[in-house]
Amino acid sequence: MKVNKNIFLILGPLIFIILQGITTPAGMPEHAWDILSATIWIALWWITEAVPIAVTALLPIVLFPLTGAMDLSSTTASYGHKYIFLYVGGFILAVAIEKWNLHKRIALHIIRLIGTDVKNIILGFMIATAFLSMWISNTATSVMMLPIGMSIISQLKNNPATRNDENLIFGRALMLGIAYSASIGGIATLIGTPPNLVFAGYIQEIYNIEISFYQWLKFGLPISVTLLIVCWFYLTQVAFNFKQKAFPGGKQEIRRLISELGPMKKEEKIVMIVFILTALSWISRSYILEPIFPGIDDTIIAIVAAIILFMINTGKEKGRLINWQEAVKIPWGIILLFGGGMALASGFEVSGLAQWLGSQMTLLQALPLLLLILFIIFCVNFITELTSNLATTAMLLPILAPIALQLDLNPYMLLVATTVAASCAFMLPVATPPNAVVFGSGYLRIPDMVRTGIWMNIISILFLTAMVYLMLPIIWDFDPFGFSKQFLKDRP
Repeated sequence: MKVNKNIFLILGPLIFIILQGITTPAGMPEHAWDILSATIWIALWWITEAVPIAVTALLPIVLFPLTGAMDLSSTTASYGHKYIFLYVGGFILAVAIEKWNLHKRIALHIIRLIGTDVKNIILGFMIATAFLSMWISNTATSVMMLPIGMSIISQLKNNPATRNDENLIFGRALMLGIAYSASIGGIATLIGTPPNLVFAGYIQEIYNIEISFYQWLKFGLPISVTLLIVCWFYLTQVAFNFKQKAFPGGKQEIRRLISELGPMKKEEKIVMIVFILTALSWISRSYILEPIFPGIDDTIIAIVAAIILFMINTGKEKGRLINWQEAVKIPWGIILLFGGGMALASGFEVSGLAQWLGSQMTLLQALPLLLLILFIIFCVNFITELTSNLATTAMLLPILAPIALQLDLNPYMLLVATTVAASCAFMLPVATPPNAVVFGSGYLRIPDMVRTGIWMNIISILFLTAMVYLMLPIIWDFDPFGFSKQFLKDRP
């Protein structure tokens, strides 16, 4: 693998130089060829991870101005997009939740509430993981849930009534349940997973249309809840067969873990209040806050929440609820990657590459809309088994939007299909960070993950296709495609 990465390290810039020496294809704007050449280099490094993907995301700052495709100010402006600051505010809120162990308390109480027989334990873990993943990164959520899950597995293993094979089956099912629900939960909210914000940022950047937190929630939450229930049923009824229904000692173990946390601290309560108020503000912003505070935005709400966390003093010894040393630990790489995706999107539009690509996709006109959505979701689903879901989304959205326009389709249909499919890779450890986290538990082998995950992939592909084709136009109630065509006509 190391040799391959070194090859691609050289191959990316080499292809770019060769393409720059070739005459621009007939009918393509000159700067569109420059953007396409740069995109091929960026895509090659993103897919192979020849260098860290966040570093690759900085290439537009170098390549776009040097080729003349976009000036430096316009390129770097994409790295300061308002949705980047929405993500920063969300990350800081997540850091505070993790610092004061609020996430662990929420998870354990959800598990205790659901019940402690074998199947209900798995359901409790999945609901807790999915809920936390709506607000916290799926990586942090799965890392937090893993030791709790390992503790429960050990409790079952140490019971004399439990056979070894039964413990192994439970361990595999629980680990996969944590990984799958961490990815599924992120679909529900705009800040739950990076592809969602890339989509919202692209729509804002290109069409000047805001996708609010509540608007995404109306579509994402039903997907998340339904897919979570289907996933739990599949894991507990189809993929794994549990002969031992009861979980001796399960209740005591949950009580012990809750007891270890102790009574709820003042800091936890304050963070919980800030968290609840922030979530309610995001959800009710269009109906309640905007009439009172014209101009308020989801990003403003997130930044206000972050500032409040820095302001509140917990006492002389503990200091503020969160300090800057803790805040700088947020994943800046994802933020840079998001900025790189926005720069690509802007480059595609300004250079005319987006329109040119759309005009070349006449072969897709023969496909009915349903099959086109199915095809895109299928491709994205399996591409993200091997590549970053954020990088994949950032690469594909600028390509698919003009194709949709060329086919007289609302861009939402193809762009939303791409976005949700990018969060549903369940087969391989490298597909998502949660998959990698649970693979490290020792209860799973790659054949186990592939055998179980491929059916979850298929289920998600069919379900997402139905949701995008049947429910998206009803839930969002948008103009089929007139807004985007008119916008493009008005562009200089």
